[in-house]
Amino acid sequence: RFLGEGDKAKVTLRFRGREMAHQEFGLDLLKRVEADLAEHGVVEQFPKLEGRQMIMVLAPKKKK
Repeated sequence: RFLGEGDKAKVTLRFRGREMAHQEFGLDLLKRVEADLAEHGVVEQFPKLEGRQMIMVLAPKKKK
């Protein structure tokens, strides 16, 4: 919805407890979100770890 209206979207995953030992699962999930939303937007900020959160920012595609 946000990408369709021209706004950016921020996807945040919060790791809890032992989930920090399996960060690759979070990265796989964010890659799947990127693939699912590829027709609506592009990745502006690739997934990065900030403390216990993995964050990715999506921007809408440019209109021709």
